[in-house]
Amino acid sequence: MSEIKDITKKIIKFRDERDWMQFHDPKNMAVSLMLEASELLEHFQWKTKEEVEKYVADNKSEIKDEIADIALYLFELADNLGIDLIGAMDEKIKKNAVKYPVEKAKGKHTKYNKL
Repeated sequence: MSEIKDITKKIIKFRDERDWMQFHDPKNMAVSLMLEASELLEHFQWKTKEEVEKYVADNKSEIKDEIADIALYLFELADNLGIDLIGAMDEKIKKNAVKYPVEKAKGKHTKYNKL
């Protein structure tokens, strides 16, 4: 848990040293988060499963950077909104466990309302 607090502090320090909080309102952070997620998707677009496996092996560094960008924006957005990200994730897992009980959802990709 302290690793999350430590990295969040580094993110905030990096942002504040550059006076970027003025640009990091919730809307812009959400947009930036989605743009980075789209950049991650680009790495996989139009590739077969086999092509993806080879591509990932050959381009892991670039993919890692995109995943890191997503996490950086997500951690900062949560912090900016006063949301305990770990607590929120824990709560969501519990909600999902109710929506997707093992006996109904195991091995299926069906949405909860169709189970």
